[in-house]
Amino acid sequence: MQKSNNNLFNVIALLLLGSAVGLIAAMFIGGAAAPSLLGDTGPFLRWAPPALKGIVDLAQAISIGTLVFTAFALTQKTRAFSLGIGLAAVSSAVWALAGSAYLLVTYMAISGSAFSLGTTFADQFYIFLTQIDAGKLLALNTLAAFALALFALFVRNYLGIVFAAALGLASLIPVAFSGHASGSASHGLAVNSIGLHLLGICVWVGGLVALSYVYKADDRVEIVERYSALALFGFVLVGISGVASAAIRLGNIQNLLGSGYGQIVLLKIFVLLVLGVFGYRYRTNLITKLKQGIASFWKLVTVEFLFFGLAIGLGSALGRTATPINDYPTGELTPAEILTGSKLPPEPNALSWLFAYKFDLLWTLICLALAGFYIAGVLRMRKRGDAWFIGRTISWLAGVFLLFYITNGYFNVYEQYLFSDHMLSHMLLTMGVPLFLVPGAPVTLLARTVQKRNDDSRGVREWVLWAVHTKYAQLIAHPIVAGILFASSLVVFYFTPLFGWATRDHLGHQWMIVHFVITGYLFIQALIGIDPGPKRLDYPLRLMLLIAVLTFHAFFGLALMSGDTLLLPEWFGAMGRTWGQLPLQDQQTGGAIAWGIGELPTAALTIFVAMSWARSDQRDAKRLDRASDRSGNQDLEDYNEMLKQRNKRN
Repeated sequence: MQKSNNNLFNVIALLLLGSAVGLIAAMFIGGAAAPSLLGDTGPFLRWAPPALKGIVDLAQAISIGTLVFTAFALTQKTRAFSLGIGLAAVSSAVWALAGSAYLLVTYMAISGSAFSLGTTFADQFYIFLTQIDAGKLLALNTLAAFALALFALFVRNYLGIVFAAALGLASLIPVAFSGHASGSASHGLAVNSIGLHLLGICVWVGGLVALSYVYKADDRVEIVERYSALALFGFVLVGISGVASAAIRLGNIQNLLGSGYGQIVLLKIFVLLVLGVFGYRYRTNLITKLKQGIASFWKLVTVEFLFFGLAIGLGSALGRTATPINDYPTGELTPAEILTGSKLPPEPNALSWLFAYKFDLLWTLICLALAGFYIAGVLRMRKRGDAWFIGRTISWLAGVFLLFYITNGYFNVYEQYLFSDHMLSHMLLTMGVPLFLVPGAPVTLLARTVQKRNDDSRGVREWVLWAVHTKYAQLIAHPIVAGILFASSLVVFYFTPLFGWATRDHLGHQWMIVHFVITGYLFIQALIGIDPGPKRLDYPLRLMLLIAVLTFHAFFGLALMSGDTLLLPEWFGAMGRTWGQLPLQDQQTGGAIAWGIGELPTAALTIFVAMSWARSDQRDAKRLDRASDRSGNQDLEDYNEMLKQRNKRN
């Protein structure tokens, strides 16, 4: 235990040293260390916020990364598992305390107020925490840290780790929003970039700290290999999201070279490349030598921690450095710019369906991962000589492509301005995408291609199968419940404040996409799915359920078609469009889409269910024929004897 503590202290010292060097260098390079020409707040409030932000980021990364690493790499009821939980609890406490101090100095820097124990300062600080977006978002992150520190004290098993990790990951959402205010054209891309960047750092840096701390308690090469997979995931996320985030703020290559902000970005790129080299050696050299017993684990990771700290320090200073450009609307704003942050797009035409696009980093990466891992699984099946129906692969890839098109193409450009396009996007998300994804049987493919672990730990395969078989999953995947969720989502979404939230707020929009895809997937899985789940209904009942649910869709569409009240007048009615239908007419067109779009999926689902019914009957008939042949037609003789006995009784 003493050796583990010494290792942890060494790790933290290296991270803090690197962070201090990076922070000081970047503050001078970017100009944030210089006094402000407009009401300078003094050296303390110039240096304290970024320094505390670095501590918060480091403690947050260790806390969340440790939870993810413990859930993915370690075995329950072992000393290493307990050490991981303890590290998460302590780092969460440090995160909470440093976050509280960061909140205070941030308020002082923004308001220009000197610290005071008087009621005036306390009242104004309270207003900052409860009414100002920047204060509310940072306060939510700090509250999550306090909650996580307390909750981690009671965690003893995998279920607790899952909830703790989920809470930690959720705490990154307000940080992502606090890093980029709404009202700009790139708000969604910026928020997604920051969120993915934070996730990558937590998994990568925090996971390595956790590995270093528990390695003496569990020095199996397997946990090093498992961390290596997490590190690769984190490296990819950090690299891609970092490029996207920098591109928003730099604008062009000249600003990369000619501004303090760009020079700090170049330093971060250099550090990332160095860490990438370390990661490559880690995967190709160190693990092999560890297996042979001829390498020291600490030989590589010592310098790596120093560079990790350097990257965190550079990032903390970058947040205090003025960007070369901003994409916030200026001058006299149009209604569309006031509502969305962007100018009204041109009137859509036939070419718009092919060439209009609005890049969404989050869903692009999700779609690439869904396609890439599926193809890798199919190739692994073929390599070992197992069959996998090509139609499943085509269906899955078609569903992923449709999801990518909806989240990045025409619909992502125009659904904010046209209710009809929003409705068509919704119907495709809930009926079109799942109709292609479900026949792909991804859970079955994963179970057949990912190696099962033999040490009672849980990897991707074990976690997915656990999730599929939980009581909650069995409940929401039950055909009746899935049908109710699928049908009721329309009314609950469009006739409650959820519609306004999903339209105005980036987080609400992301929730909408996830919700519609999942509810549609569960319903179609209950009808034609191959993957494991609750007991499915008999085929006649499946057809009845399909007709009942889609009849509800039709009534909803008719209600919109005949309605004379705009659902969201302060948005669709105030957009200032000079082209297309009037807002109410466009809404009625959306109702017609909701009523009519179900025809093709309904026909396809009906055909699929009927074909499955016929194949099931054929399989039953063949099974009965084989049983009859094995028994010498004994079942037929038994049946005839039963009829004979009945005739005698009559």
